[in-house]
Amino acid sequence: MEPYASISVVSVLVVLLLANMQCEAQLSPTFYDSTCPNALSTIRTSIRQAISRERRMAASLIRLHFHDCFVQGCDASILLEESSNIQSEQSALPNVGSARGYGVIEAAKREVEKICPGVVSCADILATAARDASVAVGGPTWQVKLGRRDSATANQAQANSDLPAFFEGLDILLRKFSNKGLNARDMVALSGSHTLGQAQCFTFRQRIYGNGTDINGGFSSTRRRQCPRTDGDGNGNLAPLDLVTPNSFDNNYFKNLIQKKGLLQSDQVLFSREPTASIVSEYSNNPRTFASDFASSMVKMGDIEPLTGQNGIIRRICSAVN
Repeated sequence: MEPYASISVVSVLVVLLLANMQCEAQLSPTFYDSTCPNALSTIRTSIRQAISRERRMAASLIRLHFHDCFVQGCDASILLEESSNIQSEQSALPNVGSARGYGVIEAAKREVEKICPGVVSCADILATAARDASVAVGGPTWQVKLGRRDSATANQAQANSDLPAFFEGLDILLRKFSNKGLNARDMVALSGSHTLGQAQCFTFRQRIYGNGTDINGGFSSTRRRQCPRTDGDGNGNLAPLDLVTPNSFDNNYFKNLIQKKGLLQSDQVLFSREPTASIVSEYSNNPRTFASDFASSMVKMGDIEPLTGQNGIIRRICSAVN
């Protein structure tokens, strides 16, 4: 019986390995080389134009891709607007009034549709836009794996439950990333996207008016000038997530955390203890390591539950189902 049992085990392992290889092979950087060879250059031009008009848009596009992938996978579901059949993720608490860049992705989609109608998915445009946004502000580049298809549904409930929140502690954040196949190093690297962009007053009010010991006194005093204590007053007032170079991709975000100058509580907790504190220190000392890890983690994040093959659709416009 033993030889047959061994053969059976080997056969199962081979089948599983082949299935895994086939799954991974469904996404490829060359996916559109024959069907729409100018897709990537067209997207890049559109994204560069948008960021040249508003540099903050780079942060918004990276965040938009992140918020898409964490909800039922990288399927462009976040781009779907409210309809009789869809409860939009755009209305979820982590997105409403803060997620931006929908029109930029739609504009890129229109340009691609002109040259290759019905070929390139909104999910792939969103993934490519995040890479192009990084490069446009001095960040790393990476090969975007392509071949995702678009969802015909959204999931507002999952957006509310699965997306990391600005007030959450380290254990909850680690669990939310782990649930998506991302480890502590991925989490710190991806959080480093907060080297770009701004946050609204209501997201950091409790931190700057609290009694915590994990915040620099001068930093909190400065932030209070544009963020009144009273809830409702100045809720939408903006402050940079990286107070040194908020429009350039660098490692100052991590240096801020070490100085207790993280704007959001969910940022500062990364330097509170292991397993993340040592990674923050490493990135603060080595910008090349951070840039390399950020690129790798973005690729890994882009692999979260994509729709491929016969699953999903190619939406003609990104905001609605065909």
